[in-house]
Amino acid sequence: MDVVLGYVSTLAVSTAAGLNAYLPLLLLGILSRSTDLVTLTSPWDRLEEPWVLGVIAVVGVLDFVGDKVPVVDHVLHWIGVAVAPTAGAIAAMAAAGSVDVDAGLAAVIGVVAALATQAGRSTARPVSTVGTAGVMTPALSLAEDGTSATLTVLAFAAPLLALLAVVAIAALLIWGVRRWRALGRRLGTR
Repeated sequence: MDVVLGYVSTLAVSTAAGLNAYLPLLLLGILSRSTDLVTLTSPWDRLEEPWVLGVIAVVGVLDFVGDKVPVVDHVLHWIGVAVAPTAGAIAAMAAAGSVDVDAGLAAVIGVVAALATQAGRSTARPVSTVGTAGVMTPALSLAEDGTSATLTVLAFAAPLLALLAVVAIAALLIWGVRRWRALGRRLGTR
C-alpha cells in the first residue's frame, strides 16, 4: 500500500505542476528544508538550497503576476506546455525518493500529469476570458495557484485526499474543455 500511496503522491505533485509549474518545486524545497514531511534525496535535495529556492521564487513571482493578466496568461499557458511537463517530471522524481518509488516511472507520471493538466487549463481558461471579458482571469489564476500549493502539501500529508483532488481537477478541466468547444460551436469557430 505504501508504494501505491507513493505513486499517488507523485501524481498529485505532478498535477500541481500542471496548474503552477513553480509552486510545487518551491514547496518541495521548503518542505524538505523545514519539515519532516518531505525528505529529498540527491540530486533533488538541491531544491532545498537557498539560492535555488530564490531563483524559483523570483521566476514564480513573475509567472504569478503575469498569469493574472488576460492575454499575458494565454502566452504563459502556451509557454507552460513545455515548462509544466518539465517541472512535473522534476517534482515527481524529487518526490520519488521521498516516497520510495521508481524515479523513472515517477518521471513518466510527472510529464503526463503535468502536461494533461496544463493543456486542459490552457484550453479551458479562454472560456472564462471570453465569457467574462477577462474579469475572472485573476480569480481563476489565484484559484489555480492555491490548488497547486494545497495539492503539493496534500501529496505528502494526505495522499488519499490528494487523489480525490486530482480526480476533481480532472473532472473540472474536462468540463471546461467541453464548455470551450460548445462556445466555439455557437460562435461558429470550432
